[in-house]
Amino acid sequence: MKNPGWLQPESPFHAGEQAIHARFGIQARMDKQGRRVIRDYMPEQHQQFFGQLPYVIVGTVDQAGQPWASILVGEPGFLSALGDRALQITAQPLFGDPLANTLAEAVDIALLGIELHTRRRNRLNGKVSAIQSNGFTVAVGQSFGNCPQYIQSRRFELAEFDPTFPKPVHSFTTLGNGEQTMIASADTCFITTAYQNDTAGAASGVDVSHRGGKPGFVHLDDPQTLTIPDFSGNYHFNTFGNLAINPRAGLLFMDFDQGNLLYLTGTASVIWEGDEISTYPGAERLLRFQLKRGLLVQGSLPPNWSAPEFSPFLDHTGPWL
Repeated sequence: MKNPGWLQPESPFHAGEQAIHARFGIQARMDKQGRRVIRDYMPEQHQQFFGQLPYVIVGTVDQAGQPWASILVGEPGFLSALGDRALQITAQPLFGDPLANTLAEAVDIALLGIELHTRRRNRLNGKVSAIQSNGFTVAVGQSFGNCPQYIQSRRFELAEFDPTFPKPVHSFTTLGNGEQTMIASADTCFITTAYQNDTAGAASGVDVSHRGGKPGFVHLDDPQTLTIPDFSGNYHFNTFGNLAINPRAGLLFMDFDQGNLLYLTGTASVIWEGDEISTYPGAERLLRFQLKRGLLVQGSLPPNWSAPEFSPFLDHTGPWL
């Protein structure tokens, strides 16, 4: 049976996303595409996909309105569909992860189910409908897939570990040498943004997305400023559409060799045109992030990741000139 697409009368895209579509003259095309690929339920394929994952990326917003990108880890099956409109998560936030403070009933939440070794990814945006002693439940608002571009392939072997076991946590407002080294070698990061407005209906909420590039694709302008190239994608502009209305953003970097996690929150803006874009070949625009606060948690994840196989889509991109 064919999965119907977006059946609600309002667009699956909110005003910020629509404004960017209009900027490029693709608003009618994207509305049609969005109604075809975005759903307010999980197709069976997505339900099965989440169920096989040992980790999921999570986006939430704290009480001050600052977005954070997080990660939850568990044995496959810790994500389980309760029909097509709810997902049960049986996992606790990692020690030091901001999710421990942002998670509550009725808050907006975003999930990125991503399987790095196959380059598959599905997005689920919704609300926390219930909190349990061993996890929580998410009610589906939007569910849709993403293309595999720019994802570095890595396998992960989940070793037995206690996610709540205390780890060294360093809080900062300026990137130190350790944080800068971690960012300078990164080929993968994740970004959380939010547009929380009741008038936007199901298009309102939080979103978390993947960003990838050649090692060092995130440029350190200074100890509080990062620049990230943005490449050709699906033209949904979920991240940039949120930033058009709400400039706050959160970033997550993962040290796949040491298991360290770097959480950053601040503000972001988009550089749409100008000579600066050509300083990273292949970039169509740039995202500039200004740090407000950060956390570095050492040894947070089991460092059981394989060496990366870089995406062939990166062949004609970078490095910074």
